[in-house]
Amino acid sequence: MGQVDGVDGVAVLRRASWRIIPLLGLAYMIAFMDRSNISFAAKTMNADLGFSATVYGIGGGVFFASYALFEIPSNLLLERVGARRWIARIMISWGLIAAAMMFVQTAWQFYALRFLLGMAEAGFFPGVILYLSLWFPRAARGRAISRFYISGPLTRVVMGVLSAWLLALNGAGGLKGWQWLFLVEGLPAVLVGLLVLYALPETPQSVTWLTPAEKDWLAGQLAADAPVSARHGNPLAALRLPVVLLLGMVGLLTTCAYYTFTLSEPQILAQVTGWSMASIGALVSVSGLVGAAGMLFTGWLSDRSGARLPFLLVSTALVMIAYALFALNGGLALGLVAYVLFVASWGSVTLSVWMLCTDLVQPRNMAVATAMVNTMSQTGAFFGPIGWGIARDATGGYHAGFVGLFVVQLLALGFVVGLMRYRHGQR
Repeated sequence: MGQVDGVDGVAVLRRASWRIIPLLGLAYMIAFMDRSNISFAAKTMNADLGFSATVYGIGGGVFFASYALFEIPSNLLLERVGARRWIARIMISWGLIAAAMMFVQTAWQFYALRFLLGMAEAGFFPGVILYLSLWFPRAARGRAISRFYISGPLTRVVMGVLSAWLLALNGAGGLKGWQWLFLVEGLPAVLVGLLVLYALPETPQSVTWLTPAEKDWLAGQLAADAPVSARHGNPLAALRLPVVLLLGMVGLLTTCAYYTFTLSEPQILAQVTGWSMASIGALVSVSGLVGAAGMLFTGWLSDRSGARLPFLLVSTALVMIAYALFALNGGLALGLVAYVLFVASWGSVTLSVWMLCTDLVQPRNMAVATAMVNTMSQTGAFFGPIGWGIARDATGGYHAGFVGLFVVQLLALGFVVGLMRYRHGQR
């Protein structure tokens, strides 16, 4: 992507990256925090409100049910309304609902607000993936998505420290620590949503910071690498595409296991290590840096090699091994090894899924395909935490849950192998 007809392609993509990715990355950081911060609130909130592990698991999972239910309609509306307006709407509404979590007093209020939070946020992530596919050609897309996506693991750096500090405000202003957590971590989404409405560029053709020649170059690059596939334009047709179905099943199983773990992560780490919540927060923060490094490395090397599937295969297998090590319950050292393996590898799993989706699906099908893959993924995240909570209440520990996560990840590995065989047969 050097000089072509007087246009420096590298400079064009670099300019686009700086104009787009930091803002979207900040938005995703807040989204990840607002859907996951109940993991830090859980211990004191559950004790204060009398919630069992099953109640907490249902509340954790119901977010993903509404998220999945409204995913495709949201992405179709994004195409019609435009990314800037729709992403801003998503952020403002979810920020208000996330902050309102501070008022929860009963299990049904907990369920209702988590359901509304998922409905408000639906379409954000696949909408951003669709948006990035309109700006970055395939040869640069892995790096673009990874630079946006590292906000997920980097959120751990912020959330680990901030959440522990907010919980320590317990009693200040007559509020519990977990109420301060929801309030302070929820409202920034409203402010960033307003910033998106003002600052996010709509399309390459609409901006003033690219010349006409640069716009033509970018349009030509995006048209040249469009995958060859049948043209479908409705959700049911997209679901029948084998690539969408296989990627959706990988997403369903891996996301099921991931969010099941994440929504109980501080409690799991406290049991494994015996450390205080402040120390657990510091550990989660450090893990975010490890996860970000793994994700950036995957995006860079997969673009450089032109291969995506080997990274998906290896990272899925490594996460499976991490769950197996947790299930062994071998003490502090083995638990920390399992945790490092998990945080270093999981980002590469989900990043590879999305890189493959944007590589293998025709651009005109992208809105439906990305929404469908994410819908299937979030469906898995609904069932996992509920099953985990029921197992925890029944057994009093995490061993049975981790055996379940290992089995789920093993099934995901089987679908990855199936995807590799399908792609081999297409060549």
